[in-house]
Amino acid sequence: MTPSSTTHLVLIPSYNTGEQVYATVRAARAQWTPVWVVVDGSTDGTAEGLQALARQDPGLRVWVLPQNGGKGSAVWHGLQQAQAAGYTHALAMDSDGQHPADLIPAFMQTSLARPDTMVLGRPIFDASAPLLRVRGRRVSNWWTKLETLGAGVADSLYGFRVYPVDALAAVMKNQPWMRRFDFDTEAVVRLAWRGIKPVNLDAPVKYLRADEGGVSHFRYGRDNVLLSWMHTRLMVEFVLRLPALLWRKATRRPPFQR
Repeated sequence: MTPSSTTHLVLIPSYNTGEQVYATVRAARAQWTPVWVVVDGSTDGTAEGLQALARQDPGLRVWVLPQNGGKGSAVWHGLQQAQAAGYTHALAMDSDGQHPADLIPAFMQTSLARPDTMVLGRPIFDASAPLLRVRGRRVSNWWTKLETLGAGVADSLYGFRVYPVDALAAVMKNQPWMRRFDFDTEAVVRLAWRGIKPVNLDAPVKYLRADEGGVSHFRYGRDNVLLSWMHTRLMVEFVLRLPALLWRKATRRPPFQR
């Protein structure tokens, strides 16, 4: 029987991933109820196909945004809907087939046992992973370790995660950023600043070839500039927060809720 929950849902932002999104959604539905999909202004016809699937499946809900706003924007829309429906946690996963749907129950069970944490995927790469991206993420991980004072975030970019809905929504509500490729990293840094502890679980990542239906919207130049700007912003704010962060770390005081 597929596990279900009144507190935890699977949230899948999707943008122009073609037929692969259907396989991803079916795999997620085989593991969990409910599954929500936010179609982020896709122009490939998958919005209509997903809506047709949802009409036949009460465990699947689909929202269609009128224009593409970025991954973070789609997640933000889903978080607001989750809050309104009374859900406390959301497992975010990509729609392009990279993330392991079969690990959804394990991540959810970890979150159910420790609801005060964020459960983060620690990627296990195989030969399909582009070497440039594997090496490049080490830079972002180094900065994230510094910005969180070594809070324990194993990987800052892997988007297969369970987030506490209220905490992440509070962070995003006050930020004009975190709406595109900068979402994953900035989310864990800001949640760590709020005192949300990470729990890291190993999870494989699969980069599908084009002939396997793989689609990537990552652009090395554009998105690395976006990440550099994000870490610049975070470091400025980190310096301003540093005395309070060091005091909390030294005294193990509860986080400031701002």
